[in-house]
Amino acid sequence: MSEARILPSRLCGRLRVPLSKSAAHRAVICAALAGGNDPLPAGEAVSEDIAATRSAVAALLAARGARAAAESPVRLDCGESGSTLRFLIPVAAALGVPAVFTGRGRLPRRPVGVYLDCLPSHGVTCETKGGRSPAGGRNPAGGLPLVIRGRLEPGRFELPGGVSSQFVTGLLLALPLLGGDSEIVLTSPLQSAPYVDMTAETMRAYGVSVARTASGWQVGGGQAYRPNPAYRVERDWSQAAFFLAAGMLGGDVALKGMNPSSPQGDRACVDLFRRMGARIEWENGLLRARAGAPGGSRLPGGSRLPGADPEPIRIDASQIPDLVPVLAAAAALLPGRTTALSHAQRLRLKESDRLAAMADGINALGGDARQTPDGLEIRGVRCLRGGRAEGRNDHRVVMALAVAALTAERETVLTDAQSVRKSYPDFFRDYNRLGGKAYDVGEPSAPDRFR
Repeated sequence: MSEARILPSRLCGRLRVPLSKSAAHRAVICAALAGGNDPLPAGEAVSEDIAATRSAVAALLAARGARAAAESPVRLDCGESGSTLRFLIPVAAALGVPAVFTGRGRLPRRPVGVYLDCLPSHGVTCETKGGRSPAGGRNPAGGLPLVIRGRLEPGRFELPGGVSSQFVTGLLLALPLLGGDSEIVLTSPLQSAPYVDMTAETMRAYGVSVARTASGWQVGGGQAYRPNPAYRVERDWSQAAFFLAAGMLGGDVALKGMNPSSPQGDRACVDLFRRMGARIEWENGLLRARAGAPGGSRLPGGSRLPGADPEPIRIDASQIPDLVPVLAAAAALLPGRTTALSHAQRLRLKESDRLAAMADGINALGGDARQTPDGLEIRGVRCLRGGRAEGRNDHRVVMALAVAALTAERETVLTDAQSVRKSYPDFFRDYNRLGGKAYDVGEPSAPDRFR
């Protein structure tokens, strides 16, 4: 496992963040189902998660055209990507392709029980380590490998909205391919709703429509995805948040190519960082982030928060779970302020237990964070000490702690630095291009600057 050695610095300059990982997953699947070309532009760095979706959907469609598919399940390796797994399970079932889904890291332990509950009653047999869920049966177990057989039948699909919006997205992608109409009914409020809106918007771009109802969605059957060579995947607001936070914490960062009217829910980071005191403004098409203007409590580097007061900052993270690590990192450096992040319990089931990972990481570097049942409570300090923190093989934890380390008094060492390849392979290169001082200590005898 690689480690990153980070020295205190400021990030300043212009940057174009990667394409949206969430949008890319959806576009790659829709384009493949349409028989069209890969929607990602040539020359763009591709994360491990997107590579997993590309490979798995290609294998799935190849198996659909092979006679042997009816006898031997096709192996679909999802890597560590929850999106790949949860999007493609119902798609494979809709195509009638027997498949065995595999993965690594924490993915084999992440829940798929929602599908084990609803797919068997619609003609799909599911087998996992937890046992077999025959048609009409119920098996709450999850886990990989997962083997599915049978062709998905249309009808009414009831599922909880509070587990993961990825299950809704998977069904939305699959159900238009069936011969009859279907209905998705949520039995509890939907979390991460903007991601489902993004799914519907991408599907429309590829010629498939769904209708929102009071309790879920109506999905017409017999539809066909159509190629859309003009479709463009927008830039990633989740990744932009790390550099906006770096600007807020004493830097001056301008991001190129961001969509101010994006359907991505993580666009909310702009308003959230402003609540924390950042100056974030659109200037000639660039999104610029700096520390707050003089007039309030001090931020690292001597800048001040405008109009700061001792009231806690309370953030409901139910719709923006991916922002929690970077919001926690920024909150750790708001001296005299307490930030409470709530409704984020699902983060315990990600690549790591992100609530525990961020609390432990912030505290290891000299901050003050504690876990709550559904989130984090963070008391801001003037700066961190530095030291050693565990990345927990989680890309968002590593990137968030790397941002917090910018203002530390001494060097910081982060474990599992290679995990950024999952979503942002060039993160440390871009970090250094803006003035960061991050070194790869995978070879302790001769650490190299990330390039």
